[in-house]
Amino acid sequence: MIGLDWGTTSLRAYRLDPTGAVMGKRESKSGILSVKPGGFADELRKIAGDWLEDSEKLVVISGMAGSKQGWAEAPYLPCPATVTDIARATLPVPFPATRVRLVPGLKARDADGVPEVMRGEETQILGILDRLPEQEVTLCLPGSHSKWVRVRAGQILGFWTQMTGEVFAALSAHTILARSLHRGAAHHPGAFARGLDRARQGGGLLHQLFGLRSLSLFDAMPQMEAASYLSGLLIGHEVAAALEAGVAPPVHIIGAAALTLRYSAALAAFGVPSVVEEEDAAAQGLFRIGVAIEGTRFSLQ
Repeated sequence: MIGLDWGTTSLRAYRLDPTGAVMGKRESKSGILSVKPGGFADELRKIAGDWLEDSEKLVVISGMAGSKQGWAEAPYLPCPATVTDIARATLPVPFPATRVRLVPGLKARDADGVPEVMRGEETQILGILDRLPEQEVTLCLPGSHSKWVRVRAGQILGFWTQMTGEVFAALSAHTILARSLHRGAAHHPGAFARGLDRARQGGGLLHQLFGLRSLSLFDAMPQMEAASYLSGLLIGHEVAAALEAGVAPPVHIIGAAALTLRYSAALAAFGVPSVVEEEDAAAQGLFRIGVAIEGTRFSLQ
């Protein structure tokens, strides 16, 4: 089968054998924002045309391709949800000679009843379910909109979101703090740890953010370290909020290596153990959905 992780700004394609092993992987900058109206089928052919010609008959697509701005809208599925539930809710889209299914996102509500949504992360979660214990586990998927997810016995129970990555981008480019930091500076573990320590102190995030500006004015924060300090400050507040809401350690972290290492360090600073999972968990999640669609892993040939 073929699995696509189709996001806003990028596209990853996987060719998977009947056991779920990745036989081929391709990446493209053709995220949904760059696809012309009606052009999704053509983009599929561009990235996987030879695989399609080589008798692949099932394509499973997760991510923003299933949003209102994508190929077609696959409505959000409520939590709790299993891989079977998600597979049943996949949306068929017309494509010659091959079945193409769009994976739905998930929806839930936080402790105060405010709606939560995810689209794409559910596939990463499914990719590691078989490695998780039966009791409740907390997952963290860091990114522009970080997700903290509750999973138990193969069910995604619920989740909540923190806009940490997007807020970092906005603060470091469009506020007074931009003058205090060098956005291209390498990650500085010491400054990151300093930001984590500050997040554990009083005064609140908004006060502590201005502190970065004042530290730089009095030469107490080198410009090449300030971005890492800001990252530690924001991630520290995110982790503190997650712990206040409640987690079931060890926290399993799924995402890009640069981010998972920072979140693992942040959790350790708060005394919480973590496990870093494979970055390409989406490939196995797509496979599990394909198996559930087909009814048996041996019919995916």
